[in-house]
Amino acid sequence: MTFLWPQFLWLLLLVPALVLLYLWLIRRKKKLAVRYASLSIVREALGARQSLRRHLPPVLFLLAITAMLIAAARPLAVITLPSNQQTIILAMDVSGSMRAEDVKPNRLVAAQEAAKAFIKDLPRNVKVGVVAFAGSANVAQLPTTSRDELVAAIDSFQLQRATATGNAIVVSLATLFPDAGIDIADFGPQSRQQGISLDRAGRKPAEPVKPVPPGSYSSAAIIMLTDGQRTTGVDPLDAAKAAADRGVRVYTVGVGTVDGETIGFEGWSMRVRLDEETLKAVANRTAAEYFYAGTAQDLHKVYETLSSRLTVEKKETEVSALFAVAAAALSLLAAGLSLLWFNRIL
Repeated sequence: MTFLWPQFLWLLLLVPALVLLYLWLIRRKKKLAVRYASLSIVREALGARQSLRRHLPPVLFLLAITAMLIAAARPLAVITLPSNQQTIILAMDVSGSMRAEDVKPNRLVAAQEAAKAFIKDLPRNVKVGVVAFAGSANVAQLPTTSRDELVAAIDSFQLQRATATGNAIVVSLATLFPDAGIDIADFGPQSRQQGISLDRAGRKPAEPVKPVPPGSYSSAAIIMLTDGQRTTGVDPLDAAKAAADRGVRVYTVGVGTVDGETIGFEGWSMRVRLDEETLKAVANRTAAEYFYAGTAQDLHKVYETLSSRLTVEKKETEVSALFAVAAAALSLLAAGLSLLWFNRIL
């Protein structure tokens, strides 16, 4: 715990001084009590006043004073709060290698089922968009709160050739910021020949971006799942820089073979390898995280972890009000017990 005004903590030295004053008053009353001839008064001074009931109200009041002094120092604590996340973009690989069956029943089906479970567990107010990518990236579903539309979009995936991970990030950014003029063509000539999901006609040029701290944009995030390395399109690190400059986190999920494997189906074969180094770099550059899922169960756990990351967040928050409320409650309790037991306040 830290404090905005730590100098006020010096006032806590008053608490032990008040304790000593209270003990001195108790001893003084005992000495005065023996001067009375009435045994009942002496018995009250030496007996009942030594009971727990006699000391409990003052102790509670001292605790209230302590809480008030701590509140005056404006304490800060890291607490878990609901996230401000309003939009999540799922960028999902639909390249041909996603048909591989090392993740049962196959990579694509496992990814689809995990994504649908992830969407189901999100708060209803969170919008989710879906971007499907292979050799090009396309918006399968604009951000919406309709879970039925999202499930339908995920179920409609069609496998294609090649893998353009950078394009997926750019199209996801363009979906999050539709008025910013973000276009794949602005990221280099190698991407001009690739399919683009957004209509360029009448689109204004991209606005200059004033970089913000990576990960500082708390209203949206991108989750990109892929099983291969980039074979075409925008460099994913260039796309990650664009996301980082806007403060958008890009969480990356790797599925499949890390060392590389030749996968064949429908009369043709392809060599695939999961580029973990690049996926980690994308996540690091955007202040996010990378996850690897080697099985369908791992993939479900990854999405469960992401759900908890994106729906709650830890923030350093001022908790002065909590200490002030505690001080008020302790003061009222001390006064109430004193009135109940002794017909006076302390």
